[in-house]
Amino acid sequence: MTTERYHSPRRAEAAAATRAAILEAGRRLFVTQGYASTTVPQIARSSGVAVPTVYTSTGGKADILAALLEPAAGDPSIAEYLAIIVASTDAVEIIRLTGEAVRRTHERHWETITRLFPQCQFEPGTAELYERTTQRFEAALGQVADRLIALDAVREALDRTTVHDLVWFYFGAAAWPTLIRDRGWTFDRAQEWLTEQLTTALLPHS
Repeated sequence: MTTERYHSPRRAEAAAATRAAILEAGRRLFVTQGYASTTVPQIARSSGVAVPTVYTSTGGKADILAALLEPAAGDPSIAEYLAIIVASTDAVEIIRLTGEAVRRTHERHWETITRLFPQCQFEPGTAELYERTTQRFEAALGQVADRLIALDAVREALDRTTVHDLVWFYFGAAAWPTLIRDRGWTFDRAQEWLTEQLTTALLPHS
């Protein structure tokens, strides 16, 4: 007699579908009425499940928000771009590739970045999530800054902290929504301008 636990592919598929429905309901409610105003019972009703099912499938509200942010924060293309960047010896190309990588991530996950992520900042239950997600983004851009420093490609007057600050200022969390959402720029225009400005700010003028 086998002692292995019985596994039903159909049951796993049903569980995955339930989780997806709960996450989609959470996304819709967080976007339309805000994280603070959304309750777990509302998410349960919107996804057609019982309240306990929400907790067993996805956890509480903060867990749902974290799961919704993960596709953006953990986008596989970030690691792919970083692998190319840290192997490059061309400073101009490194900055160009960074602009392209951040632009593509923003395009793919625009609603998540501009509508969901900011809601983490001021809620007691999600402040740690906001900080953790921001640190992941900062760490990725920090690798870019450190690569430029390692190549001795930046202007002599710039110390390490300033290089990191400038990379974050031009390619970090605030720049893209400010230009695209608030000022109506296209992604192409924002990428081109931000890349040009960071190149001018960091690299020696010829």
